[in-house]
Amino acid sequence: MPLERTINRISEFVSERDWSQFHNSKDLALALSIEAAELNELFLWKSTEGADPIKLKEELADIFIYALLLAEKHNLNIEDIILEKLQKNSDKYPINRAKGKSDKYTELI
Repeated sequence: MPLERTINRISEFVSERDWSQFHNSKDLALALSIEAAELNELFLWKSTEGADPIKLKEELADIFIYALLLAEKHNLNIEDIILEKLQKNSDKYPINRAKGKSDKYTELI
């Protein structure tokens, strides 16, 4: 239950500050996108492993927080939606055609 505990702690943090009034779906999605862009910025003009690990952790945490808030707002079970998506991807990318390849599923032979 660590994920549930984390979601509860995020909700408590937001509630204590009365920030849920700002957390409509659109703004949470925008915040998520902006934080993802900030994550990308850490790698801009650097080698693939050149990002500052402390800043990397902070940006990833921001991304996870907004994603969890958005899922919670829509009553989505994180584990369920991840497993459903993995199954869809498994169907689109069967091992025998996708292993070792980065092709899009429509281009797999």
